[in-house]
Amino acid sequence: QVQLVESGGGLVQAGGSLRLSCVASGRTFSGHAIGWFRQAPGKEHEFVSAISQSGSTTYVADSVKGRFTISRDNAKNSVYLKMNSLKPDDTAVYYCAARLYGLGYSTERNQYIYWGQGTQVSVSS
Repeated sequence: QVQLVESGGGLVQAGGSLRLSCVASGRTFSGHAIGWFRQAPGKEHEFVSAISQSGSTTYVADSVKGRFTISRDNAKNSVYLKMNSLKPDDTAVYYCAARLYGLGYSTERNQYIYWGQGTQVSVSS
């Protein structure tokens, strides 16, 4: 069982930056691939970024490529999403999620079984 807690969201002006954190409980964190998703009001969950268990492989959605960077620190049971050059379209609740132990990362929401409660990111124009 993995419990995830996101933090770092807030209100920022367009062009600004935020760093989201996702802290996990448990001793198996380093064996779980982690993904970030977001959900804007009235829209479906959208894949944002994912990272492999070791952190050596990452994937970023085209919509945020060049602006968002994912990283992890397994010693701290944490994954981070650094968001630069934020746009109003980035406004959403951001969730981190974990796959089952040992499985590689995925861009599909239904492949993740552990989810955090989400953190709100609001970008004003």
